[in-house]
Amino acid sequence: MRDLAVSARYVKGVGPSKLKFLNRLGIETVEDLLYCLPRRYEDRSKIKKVSELKPGNLETVKAKVLTFGGRTTKRGLNIFTLACGDYTGVLHATWFNQPYMKDRFKLGQELILHGKVEKNIYLQINNPEYEIITDTKDNSIHMGRIVPIYPLTESLNQRWLRNVMKEAIDTYVDGIVDILPYDIRRRNDLMFLKEAVRNAHFPVSDVVLKKARYRLIFDEFLLLQTGIAFKKASVKIDLNGYSHSLDGDLIEKFKKSLSFEFTKSQKKVITEIENDMKSPKPMNRLLQGDVGSGKTIVALCGLLLTVQNGYQGALMVPTEILAEQHYKNISVLLMGLGIKVALLSGDLKAKERNRRKLMIENGEIDIVVGTHALIQQGVRFKNLGLAVVDEQHKFGVMQRAILKSKSINPDMLVMTATPIPRTLALTVYGDLDISIIDELPPGRGEIKTLYFEEKNRQKAYRLAEGEVKIGRQAYVVYPIIKESEKSDLRAATKMQKELSGLFPDLKIGLLHGRMKSIDKERIMRDFKEKRIEILVSTIVIEVGVDISNASTMIIEHADRFGLSQLHQLRGRIGRGKYASYCVLIAKPKTDDARSRIKAMLDTNDGFKIAEQDLEIRGPGEFFGTRQHGLPELKIGNIVRDRDILEITRKEAFELIKKDRFLRRPENRYIRAGLKKKFGMKELELASVG
Repeated sequence: MRDLAVSARYVKGVGPSKLKFLNRLGIETVEDLLYCLPRRYEDRSKIKKVSELKPGNLETVKAKVLTFGGRTTKRGLNIFTLACGDYTGVLHATWFNQPYMKDRFKLGQELILHGKVEKNIYLQINNPEYEIITDTKDNSIHMGRIVPIYPLTESLNQRWLRNVMKEAIDTYVDGIVDILPYDIRRRNDLMFLKEAVRNAHFPVSDVVLKKARYRLIFDEFLLLQTGIAFKKASVKIDLNGYSHSLDGDLIEKFKKSLSFEFTKSQKKVITEIENDMKSPKPMNRLLQGDVGSGKTIVALCGLLLTVQNGYQGALMVPTEILAEQHYKNISVLLMGLGIKVALLSGDLKAKERNRRKLMIENGEIDIVVGTHALIQQGVRFKNLGLAVVDEQHKFGVMQRAILKSKSINPDMLVMTATPIPRTLALTVYGDLDISIIDELPPGRGEIKTLYFEEKNRQKAYRLAEGEVKIGRQAYVVYPIIKESEKSDLRAATKMQKELSGLFPDLKIGLLHGRMKSIDKERIMRDFKEKRIEILVSTIVIEVGVDISNASTMIIEHADRFGLSQLHQLRGRIGRGKYASYCVLIAKPKTDDARSRIKAMLDTNDGFKIAEQDLEIRGPGEFFGTRQHGLPELKIGNIVRDRDILEITRKEAFELIKKDRFLRRPENRYIRAGLKKKFGMKELELASVG
């Protein structure tokens, strides 16, 4: 059996000179080479003639080079055009700013071209992918079949890499060990792994290719889900935390002091949190709830439970503004209950910060609200029982791990107002128990979302003016702070002055992230106390800002914001009993931008928004998943392949249930795969989400 761990340089045709280029593709060993899968395929069993090409379609055509040449426009744009054809017609291929293309071709060469066909005066393809047919001896893998198209780097071409892949498969594929036990393969009707690898590169048909890729995606997802299942079992079985008693009247006193009733959804989540905290095993729970659903008040019940049991609670938030706001709100809510609350942020003067740190270490503070300052060196708790992380997607895995390390396995509650699609919840947060607040408190005003083109901006401003005149307030949000020569965005600083000129009778303020904390607090206090009627702001108000009198949100250049970000911004209004208006001003130039605007107009449901955002951006961009500890997926896509994800999750959790440490002989290869894919450090991080 061939060793797949040997260097790829030993594959015929590679050698040390080409290996350095393969390294750029992440290929070092033969195994890396075998699992460097094509990014797409061309069906060259039915390559079209020029006359059969249809404008608007992605097409593959075979043609001979007739002529070529380049020119440079007055603005310095280099345009290289190649005319090629067959006996049925002529096609023009054009490349922009690639003057070296003139050295790539010779008259009479045969080419395979692939790209989107357009029809102007003549048929053309802009920036097509191409391959020069140099001989006919090895056409069995390059022509007349489904042909793999691989990712490339400098000095590599498709034809060479395809030959190397074929050599690697013919020589080494029998060295592939099937990692899955027989019963899982049989139950899911899976192809043998070595046959899956062979057919993922050189499929004999579309049907076989589909089965091959299914098998490879299944293996990748199963390893991921088994790692998650193993870590969840570790938390539930191996770790001991703090067991909280529900005896005591602190929470009941708190509830009676409130001027409102909890919703059914809030009551359900509070019960889930209390049941977790009663257990001697540490809580590891994710709390999801749309903007304005009342997550903070639910978390506060958990913090009071830990204080009632003689422990400390911590609430970590991403911004100074949010920390200040939470501190003030919590202090008011807990007034008269004898609870000591403190704020710890980076803006405190050294003397005061050190004083508060000492009080936390001595146990004189019951609940600490803070920013990243909570996880800095020198911050010690006497007995941290519950750590709450708000807007958790703003923090990385390591930051949450550091907060958790401030005590011995404290209960952990992470919260998000950006609802997480089920597919991501099964991966990034698969080892956490999940609670959902799926209703808003009663009495909230309806939010109507409107879209204005930039030329109709004045209508949006007049709408805001009308709301202000009846006693409401408004936000105007911009994506940048200062005007830039390289950007056509309307800067917040400039527009504050313009709006002041447009509405001389209104009080207009400015808020952005570069301000000192004391100035931010002053502006927010003035806005809350209605001394400012229109607040011009950057996205510093994206999370947590709660002004119930604000009824209008104008978002300039809305096409430049992400979908979840737009929804977060919209959540800053509609927090009172008044009807509210979110106005999107934009000139979208891409399909994705148009899709985001449409999604905002179609629904106010954060969970639907999150699903659409995941569809638009893809899993790699949704949350910056790298910081969340999600291993890189080379084959599977959790959006496209969500059905396989669901199946592998069930298989993985059943596997760990039956064989906790994967010690059975039939599971030894899965165990080895887990060690290789995750490493123990990665598994440890998974325990904090």
